[in-house]
Amino acid sequence: MQNTLNLSVTGMHCGSCVRRVTTALEAVPGVQVQSVEVGLAHVAFDPDKATPQEIAASINRIGFQASIQ
Repeated sequence: MQNTLNLSVTGMHCGSCVRRVTTALEAVPGVQVQSVEVGLAHVAFDPDKATPQEIAASINRIGFQASIQ
């Protein structure tokens, strides 16, 4: 079963930021990246493998501020 999650991400400015956020999200078990653009990320995830808070934390750890929409 897959859930979806939209994240607002502050601190992103360019394509490099998009790549960093994408890489961080892809490293979370059970997460499938749907799209990432400056300021936004949309993922599908397996709730048995990751929580929305863990997914947001993966972005926060690399220096951005993610909040669940």
